[in-house]
Amino acid sequence: MFKLEARATPSAAMSWCSPLLALLLTVLCGALLFVALGKDPLAGLAVFFWEPMKDLRGLSELGVKVAPLLLIAVGLAVCYRANVYNIGAEGQFVVGAVSGGAAALYFDDAGAAGAWVTALVLLAGMAGGMAWAGVTAFLRDRFNASEILVSLMLVYIAQLLLSYLVYGVLKDPEGFNFPQSKLLSEALLLPIVLPGTRLHLGIILALLASVGGWLFLSKSMAGFRLRVGGMAPAAARYAGFSARKSLWTSMLLCGALAGLAGTCEVLGPLGQLTPSVSPGYGFAAIIVAYVGRLHPVGVVFSSFIMAMFYIGGELAQSRLGLPSAITGVFQGVLLFALLACDVLIHYKLRVSRKP
Repeated sequence: MFKLEARATPSAAMSWCSPLLALLLTVLCGALLFVALGKDPLAGLAVFFWEPMKDLRGLSELGVKVAPLLLIAVGLAVCYRANVYNIGAEGQFVVGAVSGGAAALYFDDAGAAGAWVTALVLLAGMAGGMAWAGVTAFLRDRFNASEILVSLMLVYIAQLLLSYLVYGVLKDPEGFNFPQSKLLSEALLLPIVLPGTRLHLGIILALLASVGGWLFLSKSMAGFRLRVGGMAPAAARYAGFSARKSLWTSMLLCGALAGLAGTCEVLGPLGQLTPSVSPGYGFAAIIVAYVGRLHPVGVVFSSFIMAMFYIGGELAQSRLGLPSAITGVFQGVLLFALLACDVLIHYKLRVSRKP
């Protein structure tokens, strides 16, 4: 009979090696999956882990995917460090895309352009994400509603709101009745940071957010209060730290970063509002945050891995004839492998014999 026995003090090295071991297990499970599907496992793994990195174009496409994942994951890392389980970053992403996209369409119709217009559009997207996250924070603060359920339900409302707008007032009148807004002018799009590719300014903003999140959590008094409140709520209350302030700070920060990510998608690779503005970045960023050990710098690595899964999944469809669900399979296997590794870090298996 097997039973779990708690370890005395799990080492920090084991904690940081856990994501690497989880990635290795994901690769092994992926190879077995390709064999089960009748595909060459080496060719399948090459599509996922080599093709996206073999040239400059592939690396630039990885950067395009990393930008939204990293922005959202930094905000989620801050939330989870504060013991606030925001599951609705996808909805905050969508509302940020809607508010930023609507602002961009307004300035485009007015003929305005320039760096100040782009800045205002990005701020509008951040405000939209903050407002959507603020709904969850208010219901948790005022009525003690579960932020997990509230934020998750708001995702579906945000998606329906996006569909209502692109099928209605924001639909391109010259778009042959397709549910999408008109294409934004070139002057309103984010500048390209690597000529000849689609890599845009969003990747720079994401890296700055990662550094800023690290400075906030490790170097500021507000970040210290937030971390103490997450690790030891009773000690935080005894020290006079406000749990209410931590709730609002973490939720609004996460909403702002998710809204910024949504606006960067509209002003970046999409160039317009569509019903499928997000392929699930908000949910995938939850895995990114945990694989990155809830560290604003650690999520840089994990967002790169998750971006490889997105690009690899697209290549697997076109080259190997696999369904689009293969991306979600790899994401799920990575999460379960990480959970299993974490369990073995904090517990060890003991074989006990019945008397």
